[in-house]
Amino acid sequence: MTPRPLFIAATASYLANCALGTAVATRLIDTRRIRWVHHAVYISTSVLAGAAATSALWHRGDNRAALALLPAAAPLVAIPRVSARTRGHVALALSAAPFFLTSLILSCSRR
Repeated sequence: MTPRPLFIAATASYLANCALGTAVATRLIDTRRIRWVHHAVYISTSVLAGAAATSALWHRGDNRAALALLPAAAPLVAIPRVSARTRGHVALALSAAPFFLTSLILSCSRR
């Protein structure tokens, strides 16, 4: 089994979480009554990213994508500790983007 679907799912979940956060921050949608949705998507993103990044442990083959995603763990761990109402929260969330993008590209490239 190839870990490619994990990288696709992790990146899709990350993008969904960013889109939801942006929509809430710009008041396009109101999630006060369903705040748990953003938290659930964050948890999904973290679990999928963790599974994809650890695929180097169980998948024999090119593990560049897994190694490229590992640095995304730092912002994912730190973000719950930064208030969502600050620019720091946005900057921290976006700091993971290059790692998700690079790992997605690497996981989909054929060697």
